[in-house]
Amino acid sequence: MELITRSGAAAAARATLRLHPQDDVLIARQALVPGLELAEEGVQVREPVPAGHKVAVRAIAAGAPVRRYGQIIGFAREAIAAG
Repeated sequence: MELITRSGAAAAARATLRLHPQDDVLIARQALVPGLELAEEGVQVREPVPAGHKVAVRAIAAGAPVRRYGQIIGFAREAIAAG
């Protein structure tokens, strides 16, 4: 049973890619399903995320910058919840 747990956690960790430590978003390497725990980030996926799309790792206020690659890539039009 412990092996399955580790395997599941490892699979979840490989499901996303963090490009820079200061990024507000992760990139989905594969389709993410609601409820998936991204334990290393302390985030649970809230809705389906297609492969290649972004998932927020922290709440982002409306108008706040969004960082990817450690750089501002845009500003949130509305509040974005983590996950």
